[in-house]
Order: sequence, then C-alpha cells, then structure tokens
Amino acid sequence: MSRSNEGGIVSEARTRLLNTATRIFYAEGIHSVGIDRIVAEAQVTRATLYRHFASKEDLVLAYLAQADQAIRGQVAAAQASSPSPSDQVRAVATSITDGIQSTGFRGCAFLNAAAEYSDPAHPIHQTVLAHRQWFLTTVTDLLAQTSDRSADAAGRHFIMLRDGAMSAGCLFDPKLISDTFLHGVEGILKARTVPELVGNATASAPQS
Repeated sequence: MSRSNEGGIVSEARTRLLNTATRIFYAEGIHSVGIDRIVAEAQVTRATLYRHFASKEDLVLAYLAQADQAIRGQVAAAQASSPSPSDQVRAVATSITDGIQSTGFRGCAFLNAAAEYSDPAHPIHQTVLAHRQWFLTTVTDLLAQTSDRSADAAGRHFIMLRDGAMSAGCLFDPKLISDTFLHGVEGILKARTVPELVGNATASAPQS
C-alpha cells in the first residue's frame, strides 16, 4: 500500500510522482516504463519514491485508484445533472465521449492495465475487476430506473458498447466513434420503453 505522511498530509513529492507516473503509464504503458524514468521526470530521488510507494506495483495501484476516483466523480456529476434517469444515462455516455475526443486519449486505463496484467489473481488485475464491477452496477442501477423490467442485460450491453468505443476511439475517427456509441445508448434506452413481448409470436397466432 502507498505510504502517507504523518497527519494524512500528502506531500508535494508524492503528488508529483503520481502525476508523472499517471501521464507516462497512460501514454506509453506500464511494463515499458521503469522506475528510473519516473524518478527522473518527477525530479525526485529513488529514496523519495520508495518512501511514498513500496514498489512499482504500489505506484500502479495508486495510478488506477486515481483514475477510479476521477471516473466516479464524472458519474456523480452526470447523476446530478438531471432528475431524469434516462438523461442521467445519456450524461454518463456523454462524459465517456468527451474523454474519447480529448487530446491524448489512449483508451481505457483499466482495460489497458488488464492487458498488461492478465493473471486474474494479480492485485492489479483484481483492481481492474473491482472498478469494472462498480461501473457495471452503477450503470445497471441507473438503467433500472428507466423501466420496471430487469436492467441486467441492458447494463451489460452499455458496458460492451463503452468498451468497444474506448478501444476504437484511439484507432479511428473519435467523433464518428463517439456518435456511434451515443446512438447505441439511445437504442438501449428506446428498448427499455418498448413493452416486453410475452412468449413468442407464434404462441398467440390463431390456429388453423
């Protein structure tokens, strides 16, 4: 676990280390970046780094924790933006497309980390799974407020669309990818308003 200073005050050196690591990890990947590079760009000593972070893995976990908090803040702002559950879902989707169209976008920090730490038992992989479970639960709960029907499938559908957009957004035209994602989200919301069919069409058809 990362080490905090006495009294809970986060030092300027720790903040600089984490911000530097965040910038480099997100832009270039995790395994390709060594501690010496981070120390040099943060302009601190190795001793200072290890005073705040027990290991590189600890620094990566802090990087992901910071990304998690940023996304939670975006979702909270989206939820506060409108009393309408459907509009809250749209606001969450728009916050995602804002990121896709931002300068320096390199995909999802969590999907990128999972690709580098594929062992399901690894603490970093576990951190990714915990974040994704929170996001799935949050989106599903929002969608559940748009209809009386179960929102489990709709929540999974939203996450799959989001994952695809985050992956494609740094490879193709981000505006086109964003528009496609938002169109898909509208499809999910529209499907929530369509009465659910009971049985199948042939079950209610007149018998000859």
